[in-house]
Parts: sequence; structure tokens; C-alpha cells
Amino acid sequence: MKKIKKLLPVLLMSIMSVSAFAEDAVIDGIKYSLNDETSEAEVRSNYYNKYSGDITIPESVDYNDKTYSVTSIGGFAFYECSGLTSITIPNSVTSIGKWAFSYCSGLTSVTIGNSVTNIGDYAFSYCSGLKSVTIPNSVTSIGNRAFSYCSGLTSVTIPNSVTSIGENAFLACSVLESIIVEEGNTIYDSRENCNAIIETATNTLIAGFKNTVIPNSVTSIGTSAFNYCTGLTSITIPNSVTSIGTGAFYECTGLTSIIIPNSVTTIGYYAFGGCESLTSVTIPNSVTIIGRGAFSSCLGLESIIVENGNTIYDSRDNCNAIIETETNTLIAGCKNTVIPNSVTSIGEAAFYECSGLTSVTIPNSVTSIGEAAFYECSGLTSVTIPNSVTSIGSGAFYGCSGLTSVTIGNSVTSIGKDAFGYCPGLTSITIPNSVTNIGDLAFHGCPGLTSVISLIEKPFEINENTFYNWVEDHDEFTTATLYVPAGTKEKYESTPAWNKFANIVEGIENAVKSVETDAQAEETVRYNVGGQRISSPQKGLNIVKMSDGTTRKIMCK
Repeated sequence: MKKIKKLLPVLLMSIMSVSAFAEDAVIDGIKYSLNDETSEAEVRSNYYNKYSGDITIPESVDYNDKTYSVTSIGGFAFYECSGLTSITIPNSVTSIGKWAFSYCSGLTSVTIGNSVTNIGDYAFSYCSGLKSVTIPNSVTSIGNRAFSYCSGLTSVTIPNSVTSIGENAFLACSVLESIIVEEGNTIYDSRENCNAIIETATNTLIAGFKNTVIPNSVTSIGTSAFNYCTGLTSITIPNSVTSIGTGAFYECTGLTSIIIPNSVTTIGYYAFGGCESLTSVTIPNSVTIIGRGAFSSCLGLESIIVENGNTIYDSRDNCNAIIETETNTLIAGCKNTVIPNSVTSIGEAAFYECSGLTSVTIPNSVTSIGEAAFYECSGLTSVTIPNSVTSIGSGAFYGCSGLTSVTIGNSVTSIGKDAFGYCPGLTSITIPNSVTNIGDLAFHGCPGLTSVISLIEKPFEINENTFYNWVEDHDEFTTATLYVPAGTKEKYESTPAWNKFANIVEGIENAVKSVETDAQAEETVRYNVGGQRISSPQKGLNIVKMSDGTTRKIMCK
């Protein structure tokens, strides 16, 4: 669930330019497309001579001895016109196209004529200077994200004519204090002066803000209802609510506490994702569905508890995590999580962007690490993946900028796409012989990588971007040295894209470095021989005490 990015305006405008209008003309500084058959004009983008100042669009224009009625404002017509300060739209206009005024950051005043029936998708998105909007009673449809990211918008009135409000129409209007649906609207309401938009028939709250009070009659908090409402610091969810939708409170960074009532059965994907001020969460025993990443990116989260009696989830052994009981899958953790020995899988996005997590012990019971499980855990410095693990999902350790060492157990068969992508502090990686598949970009963007130790005796083809690094404005293959088992160098030199390594050294012992302290020795032993200190060499990569008292890492056949 990321912030939307600007689309390429030239490309999209070219796609949207196909219409019935036959001729373009600039009249009094405004560009129009003119339709000779209907005598209608549409305001169009003058992309290379952007509009600015106060503009009043006329009801009609004259061109070549003919009068055209201005009936629409086309898609992208005023896109990124940051110098535009006010716009007056005449009564002749019936529709405002997609992205028509998006990114007009200087726009402070909008007058919409009383014939407009449709406000298109993203029409006023990112108009950060806009403080209030009066939507006329002619409007029946407000498009998806029509007023999203209007960060200065403080009040909105929805007329009773509106029958359709698109998804996230007021997304990230962080200072919005008052939103009212006029009485008489048959589809939406703002019952009990709640400062929210409620879908009447379903009792679903579809848009809430920092001053919202959720009425007791609401049964569902809809998708993205409070999404990016950074001014929201507290909210009471009444006992009437049974479901909290996808992204309902996503990026509510000021939210410090939440009480989920015992009536709730469903918590959607990323429902509380990015609530970085949230410190504790209690999941009631009524909850039967928790979506992926429900508490991801909650940087301050210290305590997660599932109430006793929940038949689907648990927090066994005071682990500060949510575990799916039947599958023993840890689906949500926090910086204080201790993974119980009974957990067999770390689920998708379980610790997603948990930057406060500095260390984690993965027990020998775990057999799989899911996609994005530790995605951008920037505080994590080292990870030991036990021999029980057979698969590491896509993006599992992506963006772990503090990660300097990774030990992969010798049962892993699959390393997913982007699994260790963009871990700039990673200096060395050892790939066990058990691995039969390495996904695209698995070690992409690891510029600190100086040695790759591959224990794979029968190298298989990998994508050439697996070990690429981003350098200035282009990609380059890693400069790390590849160490391979004795007798396999020619195989690697003939196998794509292993053969792109400029320096391939045969003999794993050539990668051996002295281990300076017992602590380092013990750390390596934990990986290589299952946590047991050894006094004599065993088959595989070992820590061995030498006669002079030093310890060394040695590969034994």
C-alpha cells in the first residue's frame, strides 16, 4: 500500500486525446478543442505554455465566425499548473475530466458551475493550497481520488444530488475538520454530525477524518476510510462494527492507541499499517480474519496480544506476535517479538518495515520465510537462517540497510526474487549446496558485497541481474569475488550468469578468514554446525580451534 506516483503526463494526455473534437484553437489564452458538428468546445491542456493566475472560463467562444459552447474541461487540462491561483467554471460546463487540476499547488479558490454532473478521477488531487470546496447540487458523481492529497482542505459539503463517490475521493486530506452530506441524499449520510461519509444502505463508513466520531450504527469501516489521516490521534470503534477494511487506518501516524471491540471479526490488509505511534494492540477473541500486513510499518509497536479464547489466532509464550494457530504461521510481529519454537513459518510481511527490530532468532522449527517477511527492517544487523528452512520468499530481507552478515542454512532450496536486494551493508554471502533456485534480483543492489561463496557443486543458470548493483545512472555486475568448490570453476565459467563474475576462485578454503574472537567463532558455529561448538573438523564449513589458540573457518570435504 505505497503513495501513488505521478503518471507521465505527455503519454497519458496522448492516450486521452482521441475524441470527437476536430480542431484545436487558442482563444484569449485558453486552448480548446472545437467540434463543428455539435458546436461544443472542450478546454484542453496547453502543456508547453501552462496556465497561471486567475482564470475565468467563458460559457462560449467564437472562432472563425462560429460560436461554440464550452461544455467540458478535458483530462489533464490544467495538470501541474502550479501558478494557477483561482478558477471559475461556468454553468455551461457539465464535466471535469480526469486529472484536470491535479498538482495545481497554488490553486486556492474554485468556483464550479451549477451544471457540472461529473468530477473525474484525480480531478483536484494534490491541490495543496485548496482550503474549501463547494460542490454544486448538479453533481452526481465524484471520481476516485478526486480530492486526494488536498492537504490544506478543511471543509467539504456533499450535496444531496451525489449518488456515486469513488474510492479514496478524499484520501490524505489530513487537516479536513468538517465533512457534511446534505440531508435528503438517498445514498450517503453524515448521521449524528459524525464528520464522516457513511454509505446509508450498508452502514459502511467510507471516509473519516481527524474529528470523526463513529456512530453506533456503523457496522463496517470501509477500505482506506481514514487512510493517511495524520491528524487522527484517537478514535473509538463502537461495538456495532464487525469489520475493519483494507488500509482503513493506513499511515495514521498520529494514532497512539486503538481498542478493537469484541464485535470485530475481520481486520483487512494493511488496516493499521504505518501507524508508527501505535505502541500496543490487543486482538479480541472474536477476530477470525487478519489480512496481510495488518500492522506492518508500526515502528513504535511494542506489544501485540491475542486474547485467550480466540480459536484462529494466538500469542503463545508471550511472544508479542500474532500466530495463526492451525498452521503455526507467525503473521505479525513487532520489535519485541520472540519467535516461539513451535512456529513453522514466518508469514508474508510479518515484520514488514519493522525498523525497530535489531535482532531476531529464527528457531529450528521454522521451515519457510515468506515474501517480504523482514522487508526494510533497517535496524537488523545479522540473521542466522537455520538448517530447517527450505525456502526464502521474494523480498524476504529486501532493504535491510543495516544487515552486514547472513548465514543461510544448508537445507534452503529456494532463494526468492529480491530476497536480499538492496542490503548495502552486506559484505559476504555463503550459498549452500542445497539451493536449486535463485530468483531475479536476489542480491541486486548490494554494493558492499566483496565475496560470494557458492557451495553449489552443479551450478544452474541464474538471471544476470541477480548480482547487479545500481551505479550512478546504470546497472553494473557486482565486483565481488566468487569462490566455488574445487573442480567446479569451469562449470561456473560456462553457466549463465555465474560466468559474469570477473574473478572466480576455485577452492572454498581460499575464502577462509581468521575469526578473531570466541564470540565470532560461536556466531559462525551456530550456523555451520547447528549451534554446537566443535573440537575437531566435520564435513562442511567449520570453526576449528587451532594449536596456537586461534580459531579459523575451514571447509572440510
